[in-house]
Amino acid sequence: MFAKILSATITGFDAAPIQVETDISGGLPGMTLVGLPDTSVNESRERLRAALKNSGSPLPAGRITINLAPADLRKEGSGLDLAIAVSLLVADGVIAPQKVDGLVIVGELSLNGEIRHTRGVLPIALMACQHKLKGIVIPNGNCDEALVVPGIAVFAFSTLAELVAAFSDGSSAPLPLRGAAPEAETDLATFSHVDLETIKGQAFARRALEIAAAAGHNLIFSGPPGAGKTLLARALPTILPPLSFEEALDVTRIYSIKGLLPPGSGLIRTRPFRDPHHTISDIAMIGGGRLPTPGEVSLAHHGVLFLDELPEFPKSVIEVLREPLTTGHVSISRANQTSVFPAQFMFVAAMNPCPCGFSTDPLKNCTCTARQQQQYRQKLSGPLLDRIDLHVHVPRLAPEELVGKKTGEPSAKVRKRVEKARKIQIKRNQKLGFILNSQIPSRKLGEICRLCPDATAILLAAARKFGLSARGYDKIIRVARTIADLDNKRDILPTHVAEALQFRTQDIFGQNN
Repeated sequence: MFAKILSATITGFDAAPIQVETDISGGLPGMTLVGLPDTSVNESRERLRAALKNSGSPLPAGRITINLAPADLRKEGSGLDLAIAVSLLVADGVIAPQKVDGLVIVGELSLNGEIRHTRGVLPIALMACQHKLKGIVIPNGNCDEALVVPGIAVFAFSTLAELVAAFSDGSSAPLPLRGAAPEAETDLATFSHVDLETIKGQAFARRALEIAAAAGHNLIFSGPPGAGKTLLARALPTILPPLSFEEALDVTRIYSIKGLLPPGSGLIRTRPFRDPHHTISDIAMIGGGRLPTPGEVSLAHHGVLFLDELPEFPKSVIEVLREPLTTGHVSISRANQTSVFPAQFMFVAAMNPCPCGFSTDPLKNCTCTARQQQQYRQKLSGPLLDRIDLHVHVPRLAPEELVGKKTGEPSAKVRKRVEKARKIQIKRNQKLGFILNSQIPSRKLGEICRLCPDATAILLAAARKFGLSARGYDKIIRVARTIADLDNKRDILPTHVAEALQFRTQDIFGQNN
């Protein structure tokens, strides 16, 4: 008796189809699993025995050989449990083979036959749709996740017994569910975001947030403790526009691969805001492992990566950010595969200007020695700081500001200006292969960012005075282009360049250049 069932496994950012071949022959009872399975797949043999028995379909007698093809691709995770069980039932004549032909079967089995929520279902559904397969059989807890893919036929079950009843010979064909999914949204926020209206003072920093949100610019806040740096950063998501369907699909796919989508989750509509602790490792930040999985930079894709107290992070962790900040993706190479994960995020950092935090505070004296300040500066390399578009000093609030009424604009009002500026960028840039001003290639700057003669003169003088690098020079032009878009101006004017220079020529350690 022989059966062949289609399943899939996650390899990096994509899903790879897997053929589950089962042969039942005479001989001493036993089960052999081949095809480069990892430990979790090998352990499925014991789960299958109990799940089949408790579902009313005991393991068939005889020698069972199960092959997972292709044999040179390592299979990992428990998502192959259900496909192996179905292949056994097809080989034993319990399930009609024609009813599962062309279906991708994915799911983890519990000992009592329950089909558990499984990670990575969304990329597998996308793979099934791309290959024009008949549909996908998944756990009921992954139903909304799979229905995100338009037009895919979804068969969802809670137990193995339900699946057997639906696909057994003589039963009527089960009716599939079809996408797109109901609006089952998933909120990624682990805390309440802050409305800009609740933040007192800090007009300069608030303006920097608006410019950064309008075009995805990177941003760093520096100032004494209690000035409001973290509060400002956590207000950023409230002025960002909602995710488009394509962006939401990318974000949901990453969280599905990582196993961070709880049962019943649908399409993620909120922009990610990742806030890792400074004890994080470089692998957790960038992604990796024996079988590469996404790290924090990929989990922040199309959202915000916020590093509070930036100099407290290990230098190795900070330096691995260079590649994603420049390219918008992460390439992780292992002996048997290379995985590329998207990592196009807004980088926001907060820090004190010195170890004690008071070198720029007019009311408290700094207690740091010159050596301590030098060591503190050396924690952040010049190449990394050069990749950050907006450098913003956040001063201590004056007593009058603390006791005064809130005077700032609400986030909803600022978000309208941000969305208007982004629409201008989409109309101008999309036909060129990118959208946001922060993504403009250097070779396109002259075409897209037209400076009037006076603005060019100001920028040239600043480049000479402050010794701007080529990257820094280009970033000032991109920021000026964003300010012009917020001002609804076609050309970049001197005022736009002058404002962009304010955010570039500030020293985050407390002294103006």
